[in-house]
Amino acid sequence: MRLKISLLKEPKHKEVVSCVGWTTADELYSCSDDHQVMRWNPLTSETARVVKLPEDLYPIDLHWFPRSVGGKKQSHAESFVLTSSDGKFHLISKLGRVEKSVEAHCGAVLAGRWNYEGTALVTVGEDGQVKIWSKSGMLRSTLAQQGKNISFQFHQNFGIWLGLKYVSRTAPPSLAVLVHNVMNDAEDSLEFRDRVIKASLDYGYLVVSTSLQCYVFSTKNWNTPLIFDLKEGTVSLILQAERHFLLVDGGGLYLYSYEGRLISSPKYPGMRTDILNAQTVSLSNDTLAVKDKADEKVIYIFEALSGKPLGDGKPLTHKTEIVEIALDQKGLTSERKIAFIDKNRDLYITSVKRFGKEQKIVKIGTMVQTLAWNDTSNILCGMQDTRLTVWYYPNSVYVDKDLLPKTLCEKDGSEFSKNPQIVSFVGNQITIRRADGSLVHLNISPYPGILHDYVRASRWEDAVRLCRFVKEQSLWACLAAMAVANKDMATAEIAYAAIGEIDKVQYINSIRDLPSRESRMAHMLLFSGNTQEAETLLLQAGLVYQAIQVNINLYNWDRALELAVKHKTHVDTVLAYRQKFLKDFGKKETNKRFLQYAEGLEVDWNKIRAKIQMEIVKERERAAASPAGRTSVTVQQ
Repeated sequence: MRLKISLLKEPKHKEVVSCVGWTTADELYSCSDDHQVMRWNPLTSETARVVKLPEDLYPIDLHWFPRSVGGKKQSHAESFVLTSSDGKFHLISKLGRVEKSVEAHCGAVLAGRWNYEGTALVTVGEDGQVKIWSKSGMLRSTLAQQGKNISFQFHQNFGIWLGLKYVSRTAPPSLAVLVHNVMNDAEDSLEFRDRVIKASLDYGYLVVSTSLQCYVFSTKNWNTPLIFDLKEGTVSLILQAERHFLLVDGGGLYLYSYEGRLISSPKYPGMRTDILNAQTVSLSNDTLAVKDKADEKVIYIFEALSGKPLGDGKPLTHKTEIVEIALDQKGLTSERKIAFIDKNRDLYITSVKRFGKEQKIVKIGTMVQTLAWNDTSNILCGMQDTRLTVWYYPNSVYVDKDLLPKTLCEKDGSEFSKNPQIVSFVGNQITIRRADGSLVHLNISPYPGILHDYVRASRWEDAVRLCRFVKEQSLWACLAAMAVANKDMATAEIAYAAIGEIDKVQYINSIRDLPSRESRMAHMLLFSGNTQEAETLLLQAGLVYQAIQVNINLYNWDRALELAVKHKTHVDTVLAYRQKFLKDFGKKETNKRFLQYAEGLEVDWNKIRAKIQMEIVKERERAAASPAGRTSVTVQQ
């Protein structure tokens, strides 16, 4: 970087210049204690006075309204906010007209900043208050109230609690990092030659970014960090996963291994890294998700190792704007899930892999303010209205949605005050930051995490033994859903019986009696509500009648007739069941297609039953001849 300094022969300001702001690369505005606002052109050295402020107005801070959002120029983009020592902020046009002056704080207004959308303004003052204003200058809320000067608060030490380690940035400009092991009270002071900008501690590594370099420390050895140079010294975010970490700076997204090797650098159209934060970016061992700022209904999802868009390259799109996103951390890549909160504060979950199908986005909660996945198991927690909710097995919504309410744990959240934020979910401990900045640590039951470990290792007998020992319905419900998801119907039968779901136990027994493996797999998909997948499996296996019968059982009459006509079989079977259905409900046929195929066709139930019996015999014979078909469904697939 080259720094060019030029001095005018005659200064245009007569007093101290307190704040400046660029409008374009060749236009600069400055404010001074001489009560003047000046416009500068650094290329031509031309200057002009924009406005002469009142004699009692001493400017402190200046910030221009965002020029554009999503590529569209804003109507207010030709104005700026100016804060002053008299407790006011002023909305001033580019031509120097003071549009509005607002009494904001007792004492000086130390800073004023527009949000990136230009929909709100935040001010901080000597009175220790942080206030939110509309873009027209109307007070919306008082965000915080401290007992002392906010500017002093901005320069306090910062600390991060993660696991059993505490990291703090000490005050000396050498701005060093003190590491305190709370297990044995050992301390290490890590010295850096440059200013520390960001730090993150997780998964046994401390990642520190300075203005020039990145340091990667192993918690087992603080003496020999891995060091590499940064392209830009403006790191704004560090995210860690078990196998790698992400650096976000003004130039882009960079994924590094803990050995310092650059793995990938994902990109997407209209990328703006300066506005990304921990709520809009999420990282797992195999996936990176980034919320788009130009269109806040969109989430871009990338393969971590290659940096390429996942699947067909199309981003995940929701019906309303998305506020916060989070990827789960464990399990197979094909089963990776992403949870997100939209602007209505509804919580949704979906798979990041689509396999050519439309993504199934399912709502699992309402009035959710903040969320976090567990670091070792796919357990999700969130602040839901006035309570803390833990979803022990969110994937149950894809297996048996009736089980989801039974897999929840809810705790009273009144002690967390208003607008708490979940900082971390490590092991069975949830750390929550209250609005006043204090941290609250909350423990949940360790048994759901142990159950997840057993299921990952296919230790089904141990999982059943654990549930019998704990005797909690939520744990049995989790096991039932996990068993169905992993196609272990013997364990599923035990778990459903334990929670009194007798009808589902009977259905599982009927599945186990089916003649072929394909039929059993298809009915397990039906059990989970995946009708289309079940039909596709049966058709691929050549079990056309079974596919037709599935649609008849679900009263999908048009699809059943379509399959029968297409494959030239069992048209009379479909018509017979259709006529029986209408007769039972006292209705007449009005469907033109059914009327067309019923002309001249006599329904003979004896022939139909014989054909159905023949289909069952054929399926059994084929299953007996196939080793795969003789495999019991109770064996883990």
